[in-house]
Amino acid sequence: MSKRILLTTTSFQDTPGTHQDLLNSQDWEIVRARGPLSEAEMLELAGEFDAFLCGDDAITPAVIDKSLPRLQTISKYGIGLDKIDVDYATEKKIPVLFTPGVNHTTVAEHTFGLLLGITKKIQANAVDVQNAKWVGGWKKPVGNEIMGKTIGILGLGRIGKEVAIRARAFGMDVIAFDPYFDQDFASANQVKQCQSMDEVLHNSDVVSLHCFLNEETENMINADKIAEMRDGVIILNCARGEIVNTNDICSALNSGKLGGYGADVLDTEPPAPDHPLIGAPNCIITSHIGSRTHESVQRQANRCLNNAINYFSGDSDVLCANNLL
Repeated sequence: MSKRILLTTTSFQDTPGTHQDLLNSQDWEIVRARGPLSEAEMLELAGEFDAFLCGDDAITPAVIDKSLPRLQTISKYGIGLDKIDVDYATEKKIPVLFTPGVNHTTVAEHTFGLLLGITKKIQANAVDVQNAKWVGGWKKPVGNEIMGKTIGILGLGRIGKEVAIRARAFGMDVIAFDPYFDQDFASANQVKQCQSMDEVLHNSDVVSLHCFLNEETENMINADKIAEMRDGVIILNCARGEIVNTNDICSALNSGKLGGYGADVLDTEPPAPDHPLIGAPNCIITSHIGSRTHESVQRQANRCLNNAINYFSGDSDVLCANNLL
């Protein structure tokens, strides 16, 4: 019997490439939805699918329960699993497949796009030029170089390492904290190991967040931590919006304690029109596009697809996050 698959990730659906050919070559019935879907939206759809090809949709215990007994696997497009109740999926013997190692280059590049946009006043100035605010003479804001500044990286995994490599190329000093610190990489790339998150926060001109969202990291950048940081520090967040306290970030931007905040993620996506960070000073927010390049989408989508294809065929080439295979 043909497999019935729920496909929700929009970058997969919207981007042409080899993954589309691979998907079309399968004898599957594909049901498409525009994610990320809330729990309520997932509950409306769940129940008649053999697999989810999902993005950041809410796959909760209730969604998993309604999906059984038919659901055989969850194949995540991407690496972040915080929207999936992996423990409950494991309890119900549902393999959760994922795609590590596919988007570190493009997310690191996006991180530096945000940093340069803030330090060089690129976004604000470009908007002024586009809106003809140069009438009567050019507006010429004064920015800052990043060469010689210290960037502190929280989370020296694949993406954090790529950020470190690019920071060194820009002439920045790099410090980092990670519970599983890669000393060989650090030695080869002149990255100083810090013994704690606080050591990074106290000694950085730029802090770049590249850690997973969990109970320990949720809300970890808050008013107390910001107060301990250098005046004018820039925070970059291409991880998860919930890692920072949104209201505290906004207050620090308005007071000038923070020199800038660049993020590709928010605590609510898409945000309400009155979200406090929309329009905040020295703040650049992008719409979760850090991994949305033609190159990265094809890598992620093909790995996501091959995980599902290989799982159904019994092939061992499957990347499983909860060790059920």
